[in-house]
Amino acid sequence: MRVVADRSAAPAAIRTDLGAIFVSLELSKSTWLITSLSPGSGEKMSKHAVRGGDITGLLTRFAQLQDKAQARTGRHFALVVIQEAGLDGFWIHPILEAEGIESHVVDAASIATSRRRRRTKTDKIDGEALVRALLAYKRGEPRVCAMVRAPGVKEEDRRRIGRERKVLVGERICHVNRIKGLLFAQGITGYEPLRRDRRHRLEELRTGDGRPLPEHLKGQIRRKLDRLELVIAQIKEVQAERDALLAIEVAETPAATLLDLKGIGPECAAILYAEGLFRYFDNRRQVAAYAGLAPTPWQSGSVQHEQGVSKAGNPRLRTTMIELTWLWLRNQPGSALTRWFHERVMRNQGHLKKTTIVALARKLLVALWKYVTAGVVIEGAVMKAV
Repeated sequence: MRVVADRSAAPAAIRTDLGAIFVSLELSKSTWLITSLSPGSGEKMSKHAVRGGDITGLLTRFAQLQDKAQARTGRHFALVVIQEAGLDGFWIHPILEAEGIESHVVDAASIATSRRRRRTKTDKIDGEALVRALLAYKRGEPRVCAMVRAPGVKEEDRRRIGRERKVLVGERICHVNRIKGLLFAQGITGYEPLRRDRRHRLEELRTGDGRPLPEHLKGQIRRKLDRLELVIAQIKEVQAERDALLAIEVAETPAATLLDLKGIGPECAAILYAEGLFRYFDNRRQVAAYAGLAPTPWQSGSVQHEQGVSKAGNPRLRTTMIELTWLWLRNQPGSALTRWFHERVMRNQGHLKKTTIVALARKLLVALWKYVTAGVVIEGAVMKAV
């Protein structure tokens, strides 16, 4: 095990009397940097590195930290560990908790950093910053950082269906656009690759000057159609899994209750619940902030204006809510939310419609959260006919 830096015997200037060893993990593919601050070791933080993915080496280092702290102070100290939510996901978090270690996953964007244009950034500096943020968090300092609620294995796996479908739909769009682009360069318009007779129509196509399609171009399009048909089949398979999951969850979760509302289909219901509404929120502000729909005011002295929504939350949930809001206006014209939107737009003489739709999306998300968790029916909402 390689030692990156040793502690000095300098007098302590940092409070370490919280009765724990504070540790931060800087994770990468090749190396995990462990930065720790132990009671009785002064203010110098120690840094050690283990091979990336070496859980055994990590736990061994934790045991060494506890043994050294006990040798210095005569007491046994628990471990408090912090790591950033990033590429490694959450697989380390449950392992640490299973070992009886207090583990926290922090949103890296919530930690204050230097505002210099060219600030120094190293794993050593980031590790020390994480330890300081953890100390402040455990002291109870408000708004020092935002801890992430790590989803369970089933909760995280439930998201896969909606996310995979979105990737597949994007891939389908790319194939369709590429085929249309290849044909447009030959003067051909009106060909729809998503139609069932796409291969039959391909043989009948003629270029703008009346020639049949060149053989190599036709072969390229055929291969493109092969990939397109594979993607279409996979989308159908994923949608079948989604519908089966919603059918199972009718009795287990309130996700299926969203389907009772007119204008909400299986895809929106699955994304809304899997990406956000399954979580616990204390209030409506947390709901809006998680989706990135919370307002971002700017106030300094006499300057005060609104910067728009933060966009710092779940992008999939936010995108789905914007799409659903437009559908809500069409399918729920008599609801209180729709009336609020039209009154606001009329007050602005038809302007700021996009800004108002985002505000309506925030209101609708909060209303759906109350509907799913507490059964509060949205005022004026129409249910689907049985």
